[in-house]
Amino acid sequence: MGLGTAAIGRPLYINIKKEIDTEQFSLFKFKQKGLKVLEEAYNNGVRYFDTSPGYGIAEQLLVNWLKTKNDSSIQVSTKWGYTYVANFDPHAKQHEVKEHSIEKLNEQWEYSKNLLPFLKVYQIHSATLDTGVLDNIDVLNRLHELKKENNITIGLTTTGDNQIEVLEKGLSVEIENEKLFQSFQCTYNILDQSISKYRDELQSLSGPFIIKEALANGRLLPNNSFPEYGKLYNYMQHLVEKYNVAPDAIALRYCIDVFPKAIVLSGANNSLHLQSNLKVKQFVLTEAEIKELTAYRVSSMLYWKERKRLNWN
Repeated sequence: MGLGTAAIGRPLYINIKKEIDTEQFSLFKFKQKGLKVLEEAYNNGVRYFDTSPGYGIAEQLLVNWLKTKNDSSIQVSTKWGYTYVANFDPHAKQHEVKEHSIEKLNEQWEYSKNLLPFLKVYQIHSATLDTGVLDNIDVLNRLHELKKENNITIGLTTTGDNQIEVLEKGLSVEIENEKLFQSFQCTYNILDQSISKYRDELQSLSGPFIIKEALANGRLLPNNSFPEYGKLYNYMQHLVEKYNVAPDAIALRYCIDVFPKAIVLSGANNSLHLQSNLKVKQFVLTEAEIKELTAYRVSSMLYWKERKRLNWN
C-alpha cells in the first residue's frame, strides 16, 4: 500500500464528509499534521508516496520530510498539469486549474525535481483526450528527455468515464521506438471496475500500476446518501464483522486482491484513518468474497456522474 498526499496537502477534497470541522484553519497546524501522517505511514511500513503540485503544499511537505530520511527503499511519484489555486479558502469557487502545456511541464518540473533521488515516477496529471496532451510531440519528447536524464519512469493518471480510451492511447504512445508510458494511475474500486479488461497489461509494465480512489471518494463507506448501495453496504458489514476491520479496509483489500502487483493508495489525512486503512495487512479476501463484491460494479458513466455531484469538503 502507498500513501496519496492530496488530503494532507490541501484542506478540501472531493469526498463525502462525515465529521464537521469547527476549528479555524491554521496553515501551521495543517503542515504539522501532514508531516505527522507521513512519518506515521513510514513507521508502519509504507514506502511509496504519491503527490502533485495540484495537491496544495503536498510536494513541499514531502520534499522537506524526505530531507530527514536516508532510506533508498522510499519511492515517490509526482505529477504535472494541475495548479492549486484555492489558497486554502474553504469558500473558493475554483480549487485547481488544469494546463497540459510544455510551459507548465517545464515550470512544475523545476520544483518537482527536488524530490530526486526518491522520485521514481513522473506522471501527466489526469491526461485526457480533450487537452491533446497525448498528441503533443513537444511534451512527449520532453518527458522522454526527463526519463533518460533522471532515470525515472514516465506515467499518466486517468480520470472520468473515458478512462479506457485514455489508457489505450497512453499504451500506444512511442518515442524513439519505445513505449513512453510505463506507469499508470487509475481509478479502480468495487463500483468502477472499467479498467479490469487491461489487468494483464497494467501488471506487466516496467513501472508501477497505481490504484487511486479505492474508497470511491467515500461512497464505499456506508452512508445515507446512496441508499441504492444498501445491499453492498450490508455485505461489506458482514465482512467487517468477519475480519474485525472497518469498511475502508475491505474496500482497499478488494483492490489489492484483484491487482496483487498494484500499489493501492491510501488517502488518509489523520492517524485514525491511516491505522484503519493499514489493517488491510491482517487478512485476505476469499475468491467467493471477491466474486460477490465484484458483482456490485456499476457502469463507468453512472460512477462518474455520481462523482461529479460530490462536493469539495
